[in-house]
Amino acid sequence: MSSTAIKQEHKHKLRNNKKNQNKKIKTVLGGIFFIFISAGIGIAGRYSITPENKNVEIIKAKIDPIHEVKKKDEDLSILFVGDIMLSRGVDYYIKKFDDINHPFEKISDFTKSASLTFGNFENPVSENGKDVGSKYSFRTNPKYIEGLLGAGFDIVSIANNHIWDWGFDAMSDTISLLEQNGIIPVGAGRTEYEANEPKIINLKNTRIAFLAYTNLYPKSLIAKEDKGGVSNGSLENILFSVREAKSKSDIVVVSFHWGNEYEQTPQDWQTQEAHKIIDAGADLFIGHHPHVIQPVENYHGKWIAYSLGNFIFDQNFSEATRSGLMLKANIKNSKLIDIQTTKIKFTDTFQPYIP
Repeated sequence: MSSTAIKQEHKHKLRNNKKNQNKKIKTVLGGIFFIFISAGIGIAGRYSITPENKNVEIIKAKIDPIHEVKKKDEDLSILFVGDIMLSRGVDYYIKKFDDINHPFEKISDFTKSASLTFGNFENPVSENGKDVGSKYSFRTNPKYIEGLLGAGFDIVSIANNHIWDWGFDAMSDTISLLEQNGIIPVGAGRTEYEANEPKIINLKNTRIAFLAYTNLYPKSLIAKEDKGGVSNGSLENILFSVREAKSKSDIVVVSFHWGNEYEQTPQDWQTQEAHKIIDAGADLFIGHHPHVIQPVENYHGKWIAYSLGNFIFDQNFSEATRSGLMLKANIKNSKLIDIQTTKIKFTDTFQPYIP
């Protein structure tokens, strides 16, 4: 793809249920559009493979903020939650109660309270595709995106081990449906560029860059120049991308779907990689996938949440999987100043609530 061809315009719906919330989102161009700025104005380059190390694929990105978000708050906040899966048992109760908002019913007031809300979206939303996953293969009704909207979600990682469960078509549908409904997807894409680009949000003159990765897929599913897939989650690429994003933003957030399921302590290699990512310029590191809470670490004044655990998932088989963690990052004067964590538990119908 040439740089002159990189011009995408995504029409997003304004959310009526957020009009009276402090999360009301407006674009600076006076309407209902988030606009991808053209290559001649906002994009100084494209992704390419550098020749310095042929064994390492480095994805270059030089991009100005994509989204403008106006807020009334002087002090800003970003709320992060863990794994969101709206299939299987969660889907059963949505249908039983005939309520798309059922999973979020007891928590939505809290998730709508932040300036931005971020989660890991653990399943494709589509009626298309072919099941290429395992027996734990997820796909859910496209209408269920309304539940995310009602709960105030603004941006979600789709860099996880389930986004490809129903192949390229379902992944592509998921990206399109999220964008059409005003939710920003990060970490996978229909092209190499889309999969790896940082999503940079200008929130009251604070530029916040979001990068999302997973290392739970074979290399064959990493997006290449001629095919879509997930972002390049090699450490070398992450470090490069963090440095590039930091040069274009005030705050860099890295989301990583990684680690071993049901283990409550990260592996040594995870701690080492998270530290390197912070050293490269990330201000906040958010981990997920283990389905249980792991420690939150203050490293050189920056924060690492190794795993937030579940947020909405049908895994009530242990006390550890019936608990999750929400993390709110507080921002002032374009800097992340501190965090707050809030523990959640789940009802028998998989609804998160604050005990």
